[in-house]
Amino acid sequence: MQTYKLAVIPGDGIGREVTPVALKILKKATNSVAEFVEEHFELGAEHWAATGGTFEHPESGEVLTDETLEAIRKNDAILLGAVGDPSVPSGVLERGLLLKLRFGLDHYINLRPSKIYPNVDSPLSDKILGRGPVDFIVVREGTEGLYCGAGGSVRTGSENEVATEVSINTAYGVERTVRYAFELANTRERKKLTLVHKHNVLVNAGHLWRRTVEKVAPEFPDVSTDYLHVDATTIFLVTDPQRFDVIVTDNLFGDILTDEAGAISGGIGLAASGNIDASRRNPSMFEPVHGSAPDIAGQNLADPRAAILSAAMLAEHLGLNDAGAKIREAIDADILEFGTAKGRSTTQIGDSILSRI
Repeated sequence: MQTYKLAVIPGDGIGREVTPVALKILKKATNSVAEFVEEHFELGAEHWAATGGTFEHPESGEVLTDETLEAIRKNDAILLGAVGDPSVPSGVLERGLLLKLRFGLDHYINLRPSKIYPNVDSPLSDKILGRGPVDFIVVREGTEGLYCGAGGSVRTGSENEVATEVSINTAYGVERTVRYAFELANTRERKKLTLVHKHNVLVNAGHLWRRTVEKVAPEFPDVSTDYLHVDATTIFLVTDPQRFDVIVTDNLFGDILTDEAGAISGGIGLAASGNIDASRRNPSMFEPVHGSAPDIAGQNLADPRAAILSAAMLAEHLGLNDAGAKIREAIDADILEFGTAKGRSTTQIGDSILSRI
C-alpha cells in the first residue's frame, strides 16, 4: 500500500463543509491501495483575523508565511476547500494565499474539465444539447499573464492617477503549457486542440501563443488544431459547445472562460479544478471552482460534488486511476438519480456518493 502526504486546507465558509466530505470519499475510494497522512493548515480569513488583520490594516494579518509554504511543499498533494470572506479586503487572500501557492509551487497548469451530466439542468437550449454530449477541458496557463502582479499606480487616489497591469508571457511558460495541452489532447478520443487568444489586437502575446502552437503541433500529428478569438469563444460556448475538446489559453482568458463553462454545465457546484506542477517537483493542488459562499456557510446547504470531483482529479494525478474512476462513477450514479443538489444537504449528497463506492 502506497502512503501519500496530503496537505488539507479547508479555508473559509463552505470550504470547511465540503472538504471533509471530499476527503472521506477519497479515503474510501483508495482504502485498499493507498493511505493518506494528512497535515491540516488553518489558512484563510479566520487565520488572518486571528493574527491581527483588520479591514483598515490588512497588512497586520498573517496570510501565508514562507515557512508555512515550505511545510506545504513537503506534501505529495494539496486538497483546498475555498478562500474568501467579505471581512477581508479584496486581493489580500487571493494574492497572499491562492496566488502565492500557485506561483510558489509553480502550478503552471490550471486544469478545469467541463461536462454536462445527464439529468442536470443547463441554461443551454434543448436544440443545442440535442447535438451531442458537451465534454471539454480548459488548460489555462497559471503562473504568467496579468496575474503576475507586474504594474502599479502613481498619483494614487488623485484625479491624475495612472494604473498599469502588465501581462507577462514567456516563450518558456507558453511552450510548457501548450505542450501539456497537446499531450492531454492526444489522450482524448477527439484529439482536438483549440487555441484561444486575441492576437489581432494583443499582437505581442497573442502571436507568441500562436507561433508556439504551430511549433509544437508537428510533434502531435494525430491532434487537429484550430484558433478562436476569446470573444468568439464566449459565443460558441453557449451556441456550439460541442465543438470544443481541449482549449488552451492564457491566465486571464482561462479564468473567465472556465466560469462561463461552469455556468453552462449546470453551475459551479459541479466544477472541479487542478492547479498542477506537471514537472512533479512540487505538490499539485486540487479545489472546487466555487468560492466560500459566506451567505450559506454553516447551514449544510453547499453542494460538495465539485470538491469530490476535485478529489477524483487528485487521485488520478497520483496515479490512482481506479480510485478516481470509482469516485466519478459514484457521482454519475448520484446525478442520474437525483439531478441537482436542490432539496438535499451537503451531508446527504456526500452520504449518497459514499454509499455508491
